[in-house]
Amino acid sequence: MPAQPPSRVRYWVIVFSVTLAVITYIDRVCISQAAPLITKDLGLSKIQMGYAFTAFGVAYALFEIPGGFLGDWMGPRRVLTRIVIWWSFFTAATGWVWNITSLIVTRFLFGAGEAGCFPNVTKAFTTWLPHQERVRAQGIMWMSARWGGAFTPLLVVWVLQFVSWRRAFELFGAIGVVWAVWFFRWYRDNPRDKKTVNAGELELLPGADRLAAGHGNVPWGRFLRSRTVWLLCMQYFCLAYGWYFYISWLPTYLQEARGLDVRASAVLAGLPLFLGGIGSLLGGLFSGWLSRRIGPREARRRMAYVGFSGATALLILSVQLDNPVAAMIAMGMASFSNDLVMPGSWGACMDVGGRYAGTLSGAMNMMGNFGGSLCPIAISYILKYTDNNWAITFYVSAAVYFAGAILWRFLDPVTPLDQEEPPAIAQPALRRV
Repeated sequence: MPAQPPSRVRYWVIVFSVTLAVITYIDRVCISQAAPLITKDLGLSKIQMGYAFTAFGVAYALFEIPGGFLGDWMGPRRVLTRIVIWWSFFTAATGWVWNITSLIVTRFLFGAGEAGCFPNVTKAFTTWLPHQERVRAQGIMWMSARWGGAFTPLLVVWVLQFVSWRRAFELFGAIGVVWAVWFFRWYRDNPRDKKTVNAGELELLPGADRLAAGHGNVPWGRFLRSRTVWLLCMQYFCLAYGWYFYISWLPTYLQEARGLDVRASAVLAGLPLFLGGIGSLLGGLFSGWLSRRIGPREARRRMAYVGFSGATALLILSVQLDNPVAAMIAMGMASFSNDLVMPGSWGACMDVGGRYAGTLSGAMNMMGNFGGSLCPIAISYILKYTDNNWAITFYVSAAVYFAGAILWRFLDPVTPLDQEEPPAIAQPALRRV
């Protein structure tokens, strides 16, 4: 037990992560609602707009590992401050584009900035939160991210009543700059450097000094040889592929395939992200309860089985429903199922990665966003060569989801990378897991 009642300063780290998660999703989702206006003003085709969506995803993927590595090396305080200002500038710059090339370049640079966000937040959680609070914090953060994205379509429609889509991007960009200043003034990489953290709270964080210490000696060879690392990355590829539809083509789908107007499509477009947020929260809370009964390894696996399988079935169901509201409820529940997997995936990065949590979560999110960046352009080509048959795009996403469930059968989401190799007598048990 702590020598004195612990302070609760660490919860402010969750507050910062929640507000930042909302900002990231406002900045990345707003383009999906503005896409019809952008394509009209710039004279773009669906394939060209697909490349613009993909440019963000590709950059987001490519810069995940560098962003996570910088957090491990320099600490989240300096890295997050710089990258939030960077991507906020390019959010505003989206409103200054004049053709497809400038749009692709701007969205690529925007994605490069956002790439370091969640790996560095994960690094901060690993340092500032006790082990038993980490997955729950991830669930709260991802709920906030999804809800930020869920309400963004409505926010964009409301803002567009007063300003053009170009000025709207400038407004959204300004929000991130305010956050960066606030964060830099308050946050410290090591909880011991924060005067308001008392001795009782520090006793809850016995490894904080080691975890917060900057380092550049990431064991890349161990990363590349680790089956856990590869499986974490591959399952996240499957998770992100289907989900990216919600922040790229969904408003267009609702308007073209379901015949809804702009306002109705904005309301329904937020449903998958809203329900996904609930899935993230419940996934984090229920995973903790389940972990205490069957252990974190099996708890995370079972949550992943339920999440991936549910997303597969519900996405297929949404195609069969003629009523657009019923179809979107099914699609929203597919997103709910998708996000049941999220807290366990990021919790695995913290437990497996340890002091390399930023780099490992960056690697996982990199592969996820390669999958996500593939989705918008794949959909644009599927539509082109199937005479706008949207149903096929959902069947492809469902198949990818199902592959994710299979991958979790072989994944060990708890054993640290830097733990010594188990003795030979334990190896058969590991192979049976």
